[in-house]
Amino acid sequence: MPNEAADKPRIGIPYRTRKEELTSDHHAYDLYVRAVRDAGGEPVAISLDPAEDHAFVARRLDAFLLPGSPADVDPARYGSPRHPQCSIADPLRERADWALLESAFADGKPVLAICYGIQSLNVFLGGSLIQDIPSELGTAIRHNWTGRQLGAPEPLHEARLEPGTRLIELAGTSELRVNSSHHQSILRPGRGLNVVGRAADGVVEAVEWTGDQNWVMGVQWHPERMVGRDGIARSLFAALARAAGRATAQPRA
Repeated sequence: MPNEAADKPRIGIPYRTRKEELTSDHHAYDLYVRAVRDAGGEPVAISLDPAEDHAFVARRLDAFLLPGSPADVDPARYGSPRHPQCSIADPLRERADWALLESAFADGKPVLAICYGIQSLNVFLGGSLIQDIPSELGTAIRHNWTGRQLGAPEPLHEARLEPGTRLIELAGTSELRVNSSHHQSILRPGRGLNVVGRAADGVVEAVEWTGDQNWVMGVQWHPERMVGRDGIARSLFAALARAAGRATAQPRA
C-alpha cells in the first residue's frame, strides 16, 4: 500500500516554546498542526532542544510554518533598547527560527509566518519592531486579546490589503476581518519584504517576500484559529501546502 504521508509536502513547525514542548499543553500548537494537515501537508514538529541540529532538520523539509509565541523577539537583534512592556525573549525559539529561515532563503523553500513568526521573519531580514502598540501608538483597536482566559469572545478588526499582491489573490477581496493576540508589530520592514496589509490604525497586518519567486508570507493575525469559519484562513494554509509541493527538498535521510 502506498505511503500517503510520503507523498505530501513536509512542513516543519517549531514548537512555540520549549516549555510547551516538554509538557502536554499543546492546544495552541496543535491548531497549526491541524491546519497544515487539513490543507494537504504533512506537519513535522521541530524541537527547540538546545542540542537540535536545525540545519540538518531543515534540509529534509519542504517548507516551514513559524507559529506564534508568548515571547517577544530580543530587541538587541534589531538594535533597540528594551521597552518596559517588552516581554522576555526566547533564545531557543529565536535560534530555531533563524536556522529555518536561513534554510528557506538559501534553498528557496516556502514560509508562512504567523504573529510572533512575522516579527521573527522581519527581524531576521533586518527590520525592526514596535515593542508595545498600546503605549507607542495609543490606538483604539484591540490588537491584544486579553480575555481568552475568561472565555471572552475573540475580537475582530478590519484590515485592508494592497492590490496586485499574492494575498489579495488568495482572499479575493481587499477588506478582511481578522483576529489578533499581539502587542508588537512591524515598524521598519526587513529587506525584500513588502507590506501588503494594514489595520485602520496603520499596524502592519501582512507582508510578502519580493526578493525572488519563493513563496514567503507573514500575517500578524491568527488564521489557525479561524480555519473552521473563514475561507481566507483556509486559503493561506492551502497556498503554503501548494508552494511546498512545488519546492524541491534535498534528499531526506
